[in-house]
Amino acid sequence: MTVPKGKLIIIGGAVDMGSNISAQENILQPNYIKFFEQGILKRIITESAHHEASKVEVITTASQIPELVSTEYISAFNHLGVNHINILDIRTREDASNPEYLQRIRKADVVMFSGGDQLRLSAIFGGTEFLQILKQRYQKDNFVIAGTSAGAAAAATHMIYRGSSNEALIKGHVQITAGLGFIDSVFVDTHFVQRGRIGRLLYAVASNPGILGIGLGEDAGLLITEGSMMEAIGSGLIILVDGRNMVETNIYDVEIGAPVSIENLKVHVMSIYDKYDLLQHKLLIKKVVKVENGVFIKADK
Repeated sequence: MTVPKGKLIIIGGAVDMGSNISAQENILQPNYIKFFEQGILKRIITESAHHEASKVEVITTASQIPELVSTEYISAFNHLGVNHINILDIRTREDASNPEYLQRIRKADVVMFSGGDQLRLSAIFGGTEFLQILKQRYQKDNFVIAGTSAGAAAAATHMIYRGSSNEALIKGHVQITAGLGFIDSVFVDTHFVQRGRIGRLLYAVASNPGILGIGLGEDAGLLITEGSMMEAIGSGLIILVDGRNMVETNIYDVEIGAPVSIENLKVHVMSIYDKYDLLQHKLLIKKVVKVENGVFIKADK
């Protein structure tokens, strides 16, 4: 397996951007989280090739309010001292083939997908040269791909795109399709803790136990390096569901509309600085030794 040179950052939504509103699915009800200077956006810039001098392209395709989201991201990154911010306002597959846009992502240091509807991302970018360039750069260059909310949910090869929280464990209610394919062998769900989406992830993993379920809370993210080492970032929580040792399920026997039973799924909880190795399936927990000015300081377990 080829080890990517790039970095992937997936975020659960409602990332604190140090402004009056957050770029999230429900932008009219912002979730204020006291995390910014040492938070997720800062980490994206820290991990990028040229730090504050990096060229950042924000893709607002998933959003229904791209103009408002664009303004917020520009303001937030400017606050961090990043001035080379551009918006890729791609709304159709024709837009995705715009030669100017293709050239811009060839030169970018960071590409960030905003929140919204992940099905728009897969339908507009699937099979395009635009997506091919992103994947090539992720494999070969010191390049950061980041996504929040829908942008995170669409990052993997397999994507959950539909399913209510309260009926998720009823057969047929959770829908899965192909995502953008930056990472294999995981399902990603977002706004996870706040919207009670554990049932969606349990169902997805039970339907394919070899794929790790990742539930990202709000203002929580994972920095994925070398394609397999995941570090928790942000102030929120991350839930992992491992189905490799699942004993039994009736998911393949029951009729559509019937409840599903599952035996022996393993669940992990990650918080800031914890790490998980996707190859070794091992979690390294770091303990909090002190909190300074709202910043968590941890040490090895």
